[in-house]
Amino acid sequence: MKWICLVLIFSVLYNVYIFARFTKFWRSTKYAPSEHHSNDIKVISVNVYQFNTAYERLVELINREQPDIFLTMESNLDWENAMQPLEKDYPYSQKIALENTYGMHFYTKLKVISLKVHHFVADDLPSIEAEIETNDGYRFVFFGVHPPPPSPTEEATSKERDGDLLSVAKQVKDYKLPVFVTGDFNTVAWSRASILFKKTSGLIDARYGRGYLATFHTKYWFFRIPLDLLYHSSTIFIRYLKILPSIGSDHFPIMSIFYIDKNNDEQESDIKTLDSDEKIEVEELIEEGKEEVSDNRQ
Repeated sequence: MKWICLVLIFSVLYNVYIFARFTKFWRSTKYAPSEHHSNDIKVISVNVYQFNTAYERLVELINREQPDIFLTMESNLDWENAMQPLEKDYPYSQKIALENTYGMHFYTKLKVISLKVHHFVADDLPSIEAEIETNDGYRFVFFGVHPPPPSPTEEATSKERDGDLLSVAKQVKDYKLPVFVTGDFNTVAWSRASILFKKTSGLIDARYGRGYLATFHTKYWFFRIPLDLLYHSSTIFIRYLKILPSIGSDHFPIMSIFYIDKNNDEQESDIKTLDSDEKIEVEELIEEGKEEVSDNRQ
């Protein structure tokens, strides 16, 4: 009985430690920018919910906040048409209008060097990659993701989601430019999939020390979890991370403001790496994700 109590106490303390990192009580150093840092860059990311028809609420939000970049998920052709008035301010875009709830649209005011659409595990599950140059000449890579959740109405297992996320992580891990990854991850920041994503990519979880910041579900205040996540390189510094008011979707929009600067040793210490067993696990999860898609399509 004593051993059971000890195990329970250890389990409680371990979970408190995990959740503490996603509160404002956790270390969150305010770094002093160097004299060579970039101007601030504002990003809004939101799962609009494909069947939400309150299109004007998103348009009003973008007009009010004037982000440099915004990303929408679950956006179909109706949403694409509704966002057309915004294009006068956002000359660069990548539009993927799908009716399967995995459409994605990317818009930016900043100069785009290159745009790519990836389909890592399935032809109907896109990710968007953009190499961007700021107005003051700093370049970085933006990645927008939206893998499927494991659920009775979506996927029977998490294999497709995990394979997609870890494929993105592998894609960006050796990039020389700063990397910024955001979107609806359909998993929480402390899940096994998120931990492996963080370690594989070599990126930092922007939520550390900034609060729980739950984005789903907008209608149930008593049950909200953070599904819309954000990871970044050690040379990207988050000034501000905030949940914005509802636009009628089941997800709240999330807004971040960051700048690019020289490397900081203290921030770099937040980067964790895979051990040998985890490397094998990552490769297996990617292959299982692809196999799951292949089996489901037969």
